[in-house]
Amino acid sequence: MKKSNFKINRTKLYHKLINNKLVYDNKSLNRYKKDINQTLTNGSKDKLSRLAELKVKINSIKNCELKKSATNLVFSDGNPFAKIMIIGEGPGANEDKEGKPFVGRAGKLLDKMLDAIKLNRKNVYISNVVNFRPPLNRRPTDEEIKRYLPFLIKHVELVNPKILLLLGSTALNALIGNEVVISKARGKWVSKKIGNVNPDIIASFHPAFLMRQPDQKKYAWEDLKMIKKKMSELKIKFNG
Repeated sequence: MKKSNFKINRTKLYHKLINNKLVYDNKSLNRYKKDINQTLTNGSKDKLSRLAELKVKINSIKNCELKKSATNLVFSDGNPFAKIMIIGEGPGANEDKEGKPFVGRAGKLLDKMLDAIKLNRKNVYISNVVNFRPPLNRRPTDEEIKRYLPFLIKHVELVNPKILLLLGSTALNALIGNEVVISKARGKWVSKKIGNVNPDIIASFHPAFLMRQPDQKKYAWEDLKMIKKKMSELKIKFNG
């Protein structure tokens, strides 16, 4: 056989024989590592598929006044494989327009808050208690929160974060309860089972509230430092 008809890659030659793959490489082949990587890949695909199914279920909800008055479903933003999940209240006008949470003025402040502890939307995952904008940016009613709560719990289950940050009283009350106000609850770690997962939970002030009450930012900064410390304890590391 002429060389022109049989070109050999200098580093790898793949040859299929029945259902087996023989691999010639300048490095040893770690089959165990390959199997683990394949498992992670399949798991990742399954997670994304289940999140997509949840999004479809939320978008298919019937007889919802929030949905009727909204432009877009606002499901999430960020990294679905992140170890830190952030829950806000509900979409505002900018979020409704773009279909992503925290993209308005409050979102820009949230980005600055995350940046202060070396985080960004590549290594956190963000959603809201309700996924459609309440008219005039009002607070979701108790009935609306109750209706969307099963979706929120499922969302947290699928993401399975190690740290869950609740921004504002609506997120706090929805997942923790109405027994304590945000000013008393913030800055304290709570371990509570959400569905079938058990993240470390901390509440802090919503960025929209901080824009109205800038003197409260010092407390939010304390909460952020607690998150940074918890990341260290849980050995959560990021590369950007």
